[in-house]
Amino acid sequence: MRVLVTGGTGYLGRAIVRALSARGHDPVVFARHASEAGLPGTAIDGDVRDRNALVSAARGSDAICHSAALVSIWRPDPAEFDAVNVGGLEHAIAAMHAHRIGRLVYTSSFMARPPAGRTAPITANDYQRTKVAAHAVASRARDAGDPIVLLYPGVVFGPGLRSEGNLVGRLIADHLAGRLPGLVGADRIWSYAWIDDVANAHVTALERAPAGSAFELGGENAPQMRPFEWLRDRLGTSLPRRLPDWAATVVGAIEEVRARLTGAPPLLTRGAVEIFRHDWPLDSTLAEHALDYRPPSLADGLPRLVAELTGRDGNRTT
Repeated sequence: MRVLVTGGTGYLGRAIVRALSARGHDPVVFARHASEAGLPGTAIDGDVRDRNALVSAARGSDAICHSAALVSIWRPDPAEFDAVNVGGLEHAIAAMHAHRIGRLVYTSSFMARPPAGRTAPITANDYQRTKVAAHAVASRARDAGDPIVLLYPGVVFGPGLRSEGNLVGRLIADHLAGRLPGLVGADRIWSYAWIDDVANAHVTALERAPAGSAFELGGENAPQMRPFEWLRDRLGTSLPRRLPDWAATVVGAIEEVRARLTGAPPLLTRGAVEIFRHDWPLDSTLAEHALDYRPPSLADGLPRLVAELTGRDGNRTT
């Protein structure tokens, strides 16, 4: 099966491309610098904001995996989020229509769904706002009969790029290097999803998930502090400080002003603090049955991540 993968050079996109190739499929990597990534398959340089480029790249494909997204807590121009996260999906759907492609798997986000205890999604920052809007676009297309499958990964972790899409890897790397000032929402629940299993679930969804289906791709539901407790127990590191919501909100407001004045990305925003105030558990039962999804626990996955970060045996107990 020839599969166009948008965002194929991103943290998750790379894993999807490699999983497709490993399972005998022919990935077409579509990204701004696809030809420089050294990934298997065919590389096509292009931008999901360019409708014609995306439609052209999809020619000859049997399916589309739309994983492209702008993952960030801030951009000087909020319209960038709309152009990539909403417009990019609209262009992928247009490419599906143009070539009568029989399957589009869309990588949504757990943030496009309501947090625990809420009945409606929240829109705390521009990333979340546009993922909620994109989810509405995908849902309307699916309800109209388009062969779309929706996937909702949790907090994806594992080895790989230290991009904003790899939050856990960046936090742990910063903590081990002494650069992490503290945690906001340390006791709030995240659903930790191992990168390779999320990628393989995408491939299985492309192969056999019923059109119109939707699956949460989570993992162990645990407090944000749990990985750092594991590091303390195994490597003897100290725990990061817990930052109160009120203090984090003040810091976020100051950082937003600094970002507007300098153009440099803020370390924290008030919107990010609002997201960290909620619990985000996921239930992967449907994916376990339909997609053979079996993510490892944090205790099984973290040694592999730490080994990649430090070259040390993450299973060592001090």
